[in-house]
Amino acid sequence: MATPIVRRSNNQSSRSKDPEKSSSLPLLSKRFAAWATEMTLVVASGLVPFGFGVYANSRSDLNRVPLNPVLVVTERAIARPLALPVSYGIRNVAWPTNILWSLALLGPVTISTWQLYLLAKTGSTIPKRRFGIKVVNEQGTAPGFGAVVIREGLGRWTVPLSVAYLLWRYSLAFPNLGIFAVLALLAIASEGIGLPAKNGRRAIHDILAGTYTVDATRPLPASFSDASRESQAAVSSDAESLADDQEGATASDNTPAHPLVALIRRNPNLTLMGVTLVSMVAVLATLVGTQVYIQTQETQRKSQQINSQQFLELVKQLNSSSIATLEERRSAIVAMGTLNDPQAIQFLADLLVKETNPTLVDTVQQALANIGIKALPELKNQNQFLAGELGSGGNYAFQRLQLNQKAINKILAVYSGQSNGLDLSRSQLGVVGSGENSSFNLVLDNVDLSGIKFKSANLNQASFKGTRFRSVGEDGRWDTYDDVIADLTQVQMKQANLTDANLSRVLLNRSDLSRATLNRANLSDARLIAANLSSAQLVGADLRGAVLENASLTGADLGDAKLNEADLYAARLGRVVAIGTQLSYANLTKTDWQGSDLSGADLERVNLSNANLSATRMTGAVLRSAQMENANLQNADLSLVDLRGANVAGADFKNAVLSPNKQDPADEFVQTPSKGSVSAVVQGVDFSQAKNLDPKQLAYICTQGGIHPRCP
Repeated sequence: MATPIVRRSNNQSSRSKDPEKSSSLPLLSKRFAAWATEMTLVVASGLVPFGFGVYANSRSDLNRVPLNPVLVVTERAIARPLALPVSYGIRNVAWPTNILWSLALLGPVTISTWQLYLLAKTGSTIPKRRFGIKVVNEQGTAPGFGAVVIREGLGRWTVPLSVAYLLWRYSLAFPNLGIFAVLALLAIASEGIGLPAKNGRRAIHDILAGTYTVDATRPLPASFSDASRESQAAVSSDAESLADDQEGATASDNTPAHPLVALIRRNPNLTLMGVTLVSMVAVLATLVGTQVYIQTQETQRKSQQINSQQFLELVKQLNSSSIATLEERRSAIVAMGTLNDPQAIQFLADLLVKETNPTLVDTVQQALANIGIKALPELKNQNQFLAGELGSGGNYAFQRLQLNQKAINKILAVYSGQSNGLDLSRSQLGVVGSGENSSFNLVLDNVDLSGIKFKSANLNQASFKGTRFRSVGEDGRWDTYDDVIADLTQVQMKQANLTDANLSRVLLNRSDLSRATLNRANLSDARLIAANLSSAQLVGADLRGAVLENASLTGADLGDAKLNEADLYAARLGRVVAIGTQLSYANLTKTDWQGSDLSGADLERVNLSNANLSATRMTGAVLRSAQMENANLQNADLSLVDLRGANVAGADFKNAVLSPNKQDPADEFVQTPSKGSVSAVVQGVDFSQAKNLDPKQLAYICTQGGIHPRCP
């Protein structure tokens, strides 16, 4: 259809002098302004409640509840295509946050649906109406729901974003989200500019949907009226043809046919030949496929039959009543390990705990190791069964379990990095019993255990020095959605050695790591909600971004550890040694540090609201710009602490030491604040709402530049 020419009406000049500013703008500018307004409404409907939710989550006086499962699913659905790391496992948020973030999810959906409804029924959304533009079909009427879905869903968003995503995903820019955002904006802008037409440019989404974006303040182009009249004439012609069959048939013959239909009519013989050829190919492919399937099944059946026959012959040699020699029995065990048959695996797993000859036991373990990862499910089932018999089996039960544990240990060590998805949940792999019954220790140093599910397993006193519990996925990049990560939820790892281990992003919720050694371990972004780290060694450990809500670290050694931006909401940290620990920007709301040593710690911009810091030693600590509302600082040693910019409203300073005493020679290693002198430690800090300040403290505050109503 030819592009219409705009009709000049007599009142056009008067319309052009409309006082409204939007009517004088070019159509392209109006389209962009309307689209920008629509997007602003959609984005604002999500960002506003999301921002309030973030604020509510930062409040310490609100109860914490698990994150809404719908939000968890949505987060993961977004993270997967964008290769984003997600918050693995359930995390806790303030109860209003759940509601507000749910509104942040529903708001954009509601606003978008409402705008699409208006566009389908009237041709204009409120922003489009404000800027004087309208979307119409070829008849000059509202486009309807079908056209709107194609226009907005397919043309405006799916096509440009798909192009941008493919360019980003399969280029060196992946997984840089900033570059993807730029590509997406360029693709959307290019699609909106559209393709050249006889009368200006027409956006691709309008071409796909068969719609036109027109100036609602001006008359429709002439072709829209012509098309409407042609449509009405066609309807009348159809009604007349229904009344007269012969004339209708003639009219039908004169109707232009689809090019493909016309080609078939002109070449019937060629069409018949093509259909015959396609049918023959389809029949041949079906026959070949069926034959291949039958042959494959027959081969598998024969292989299983041969394996079964070999298995039965080997079982006869290994039978207790057999007269086979020791060497023959060893050969039979080795041969059974090569069968790769479920029956053989089960037989070897049972034989491992029944055989009494040490030589044959070693051979069985070697045969199971030869089978590899496929043997672990059967060994796991046996492990759980034997663990249940410990109470009544005596030393013999312990010995049988230890043989099973050693076999699992050997397979995991040999097949390092090949166990992704392996489920060893509730397995008994830790030290059991004491004295002569505790001879087994799980040792998996410097191996790759990424992707294994150890949920609720017993790994007490195990050694994982330098072991990796996380690795990159198929894309070969860290911190993307397909990272291979182990699950250590509710695991028992008391006194385990995890020195230099990589536990980044690993799930450790409600796990027991009491008295474990985690020196220099990488626990960044790990999930340790309600975990037990009492008396654990975490010297130099990396816990940046880790979630330790409600965790217990009582008596732990956090010297030189990195906990920047970590979330320790309501964590228990009594008697912790945190000398020189980095805690900047961490969430320490409602934490209990009673009796801890935080000398020289970096606590810049931390949130210590409602925290218990009574009887703590904080000599030389940096608390610049820290939030310390209602913190308990009774009997705390705050000498040489840098409090500049801190908020101490409601903080309790009863018997706290503010004025620096002469430094003990034993404390010379403690680094004093690098900026300013002692007189600047409280300079500019507002103590007006602080509690229980005694005259000596007030005198020090006033002389050192602090703010208080009683200062002269």
